[in-house]
Amino acid sequence: MKQYNVTGMSCAACSARVEKAVSRVPGVTACSVSLLTNSMGVEGTASPRAVIAAVEGAGYGASEKGADAGRKSPGAGEAEDVLKDRETPALKRRLIWSVGFLLVLMYFSMGHMMWGWPLPSFYDDNHVAMGLTQLLLTVIIMVINQRFFISGFRSLWNRAPNMDTLVALGSTAAFVYSTYALFAMTRAQVDMDMDAVMMYMMEFYFESAAMILTLITVGKVLEARSKGRTTDALKGLMKLAPKVAAVVRDGVETEVPVDQVQKGDVFVVRPGENIPVDGVVLEGTSAVNESALTGESIPADKAAGDTVSAATLNQSGFIKCRATRVGEDTTLSQIIRMVSDAAATKAPIAKIADKVSGVFVPAVIAIAVITTVVWLLLGRSVGFALARGISVLVISCPCALGLATPVAIMVGNGMGAKNGILFKTAASLEAAGRTGIVALDKTGTITSGEPRVTDILPADGVTEDELLHLAYALERKSEHPLARAILQTAEERQVAAEEVMDFRALPGNGLTARWNGAALAGGSLNFIRTQADVPAAVQSQAERLAEQGKTPLFFSRDCTLAGIIAVADVIKEDSPQAVRELQDMGISVVMLTGDNERTARAIGMQAGVDEVIAGVLPDGKESVICRLKQKGKVAMVGDGINDAPALTRADIGIAIGAGTDVAIDAADIVLMKSRLSDVPAAIRLSRATLRNIHQNLFWAFFYNTIGIPLAAGVFIPLGLTLNPMFGAAAMSLSSFCVVSNALRLNLFDLRNARKNKKRNIKHKEEPTTVEKTMKIEGMMCGHCEARVKKALEALSEVEQAAVSHVAGTAVVTLKAAVSDDTLKKAVEDQDYTVTSIQ
Repeated sequence: MKQYNVTGMSCAACSARVEKAVSRVPGVTACSVSLLTNSMGVEGTASPRAVIAAVEGAGYGASEKGADAGRKSPGAGEAEDVLKDRETPALKRRLIWSVGFLLVLMYFSMGHMMWGWPLPSFYDDNHVAMGLTQLLLTVIIMVINQRFFISGFRSLWNRAPNMDTLVALGSTAAFVYSTYALFAMTRAQVDMDMDAVMMYMMEFYFESAAMILTLITVGKVLEARSKGRTTDALKGLMKLAPKVAAVVRDGVETEVPVDQVQKGDVFVVRPGENIPVDGVVLEGTSAVNESALTGESIPADKAAGDTVSAATLNQSGFIKCRATRVGEDTTLSQIIRMVSDAAATKAPIAKIADKVSGVFVPAVIAIAVITTVVWLLLGRSVGFALARGISVLVISCPCALGLATPVAIMVGNGMGAKNGILFKTAASLEAAGRTGIVALDKTGTITSGEPRVTDILPADGVTEDELLHLAYALERKSEHPLARAILQTAEERQVAAEEVMDFRALPGNGLTARWNGAALAGGSLNFIRTQADVPAAVQSQAERLAEQGKTPLFFSRDCTLAGIIAVADVIKEDSPQAVRELQDMGISVVMLTGDNERTARAIGMQAGVDEVIAGVLPDGKESVICRLKQKGKVAMVGDGINDAPALTRADIGIAIGAGTDVAIDAADIVLMKSRLSDVPAAIRLSRATLRNIHQNLFWAFFYNTIGIPLAAGVFIPLGLTLNPMFGAAAMSLSSFCVVSNALRLNLFDLRNARKNKKRNIKHKEEPTTVEKTMKIEGMMCGHCEARVKKALEALSEVEQAAVSHVAGTAVVTLKAAVSDDTLKKAVEDQDYTVTSIQ
C-alpha cells in the first residue's frame, strides 16, 4: 500500500470525494482516505503521478509520503512527520485574531445598541458609520478565515460541497443581506425616514457572520487538539528512539546519527541508554526494559546471542551488539508503520457514515433553501426567513459523522500498540470484537513450544542423579528435539558431561552407546523392550504419563532398565487463565494440534478448552478453519510457518510475536509479547472500540436529526427557535464531543477481566456429521499416522481423520455416506491392517 498526504480536506464529504476520484484511476484496486490523519492509502499499479493528478482534479492537494525522506530513523523520519500536529498552531493564530476583532465588533453591535456602552461622539446618531464599522470588522474576520471560503466555494464549483461550503454559504448569506440592509438604511437616512433606519439596523447580521466563522474556528481548534491526542501513544514511542548511536569502527568508538548505522555495524550501549537499532548481543549481560514495545514492565535478561530491539532501555549492564535491522526495518519502525497503515484504512462500519456524508451537504443546502422559501411564503420577513436558512446551514455537521469511526480506531490502535497488540487494519480492529470462536494452535501458543523434563523416575536400585547422568551422556550426541530437554535439565543441575563410545541413532527407534564399559540404550517403550525387561508396573506408569500428555523416554544400562524420564511441551502459565477469560466473554475455544488424540486431550484438559481437534497435519489446519467458519466468526491464533494458511483463511488471524515472519505477515493482529492472555485483551479492546464507534455514530446522527429541524423552525410553535450564532456553536461542539468521547478509550483497562461482557453470539448449526472409529494394526510412529490420515482424507466423503498410532485407531468424521469397505481399502493400500470399523 502506497501512502500519500492529502491537503485541503475539512469533512467526511471531502474524504469521500477524494476516495471516489482516486478509485476511478486505472490500476487502482483499493483506496482508503483518512480524514483524521489527512492521509490516503492506495493499492494497485497506478503511478503516484496519476493518483496525485486525480486528487488535484478533485480540488485538493496530494504528495507521496516519504518521497524525500529516505531511510531515516523512526524518531526523525516519515512516521514522525505523519504524526506532527501542524494544524493546531495555525488554527490558534486564526482564532486569536478572530476573537480580537470579534470582541470589538460585538462591542459595537451588541454592547452599544443593547446595553448603551459608550462610543466616540463621532458615532452619535451616525447609523451609517456604525454600519460601516461593523461591515469592515466583519470583512477583516472573513479575510482571516478565508480558508472556509476558498475551500467551500472551490468544492461547490467542483460539484462536491463540503462542510466549508455550509459555513461559507451561511456566513456569506448573513454578510450579503446585512450589506443590503446597510445600503437600504443609508437611503432611508438620506430620505430622513428614521423608522426605516431603525428597522434596517435591526436587520444587521454582521455579528452573526463573524460569530459563525469564529465559533467554527473554536470548534476546529478543539477538534485539532483532540485529534492530536489520539496519536499520543505513538508519539511517546517515537520519542524513545535515540538520535545517535555509539558505533565501534576500526576499534574506535564513534558517535554517529542513528540513521547512519548500517546492518552489521557493532555498537555499544551503556546502562541507562536506549538501544538505537535492532541487534544481537555479542558481549556483556544486562536487564533490558522492553515495555515500550511489549507493554511488559518486568525487564528481560539479555546475554550473548540474545536479540535486542530499538527504543528499549538498557537498565543495568554494558553490552556490545551487532546491528541486524536498521532504519525502517527495526521492530519500532514496523510497529509505527503498521499503526500508520491501520489509520489509513477504513473499518467496514465507517461505510455507513461515508454513504450518508456523500449526500449530506447537498441535502442540507437544499433543506436550507426550502426553509427560507417556506418562511417567506408564510409571510415572514426576509431577515427572519434568512436567519432560519442560515441556522440550517451552520448547525449541520458532516464532520461529526466523518470522525465518528476514525478517531475511535486511531485511539484503539494506539492503546493496542502501547500494550503490545498491533492491529494491521481498521477492519481487523472492528472484526476482532465480533469473534465467536477462537482456534488455538497448541505448540508455541498454548504451550511454550520447548520440551521440558517433567518427571525423573529411576528404577529400583538406581538414584535420580545416576539416571540423569547416564541419560545426559547418551543424549549429548542426539539431535532429537526431546534430547535438548534432557540436556537443559542436566546442565541446570550441573551434571558432569562425559563422552560415550560407539554412539548410534536408530531412526524411529532409539539410541545406543557404550559408556565406561557399560552398554547404554534409550528410546521408546517398543525399542527398550528389545534391550531390557520392562516390568508391567513400569509400563502402567508410562501409560499414566502418556495420558497426561507427556512423552516417556526409557533408559537401560547393560540390559537392565534404569528408569524413565518424562518430557513434555508444558503449557504457558497464562494459558488456562486466557482460555477462561475467552469463555467468560461467550467465545468457544478450540485447540488444533498434530499430536495424537491422547496427548492432545491431556493438554486440552489442562488448558480448559471447549474442543480438541487432534491429528491435524499442517495442510489440514486450513480445512478445519473452513469447517469452524460454518459455525460463526473464527479467530485463528498461531506462530509457525505451517499456521500461515489457517491464519489467512480465518476471519481474523492472530500471530504470536515470537513466531515466524511468515505467520506475522499472514495475520491481521500481531501480539508482541507472545502470551495468550493478550488474545482476550485484544478482543476486549476491539469491543470497547466498537461500543465507542456506536456511541459516536449515534451522537452524530442524533445531533443532526434534532438540530436541523430545530434550526429550520419546526419547533417554533413550541416556543423553540435557534439563532444562527448558537447553531454555529452547536456545530463546533458536535465534532469536539465525538473526538472527546473517543479519547475516553485511553482510560480503558483492556486487561481487566471484570469488564468482560458475554455477547449473544449466534453460532450456526453444525452440519450433521457421522464418526466412525477404525482399529488399525501396524502403525509404529507419527509417520505412520500421517500416511493413514492422508489416505483417509483423500476420500471426498471424509471431512477429517484423527489417527493415533499409540491407541491404534483412526476416528473418521464423514460429511457424506461411505462404505466400510472403501475406508478399509484406503488404509490397507498403505500396508496397514484394519481389524474393525465401528
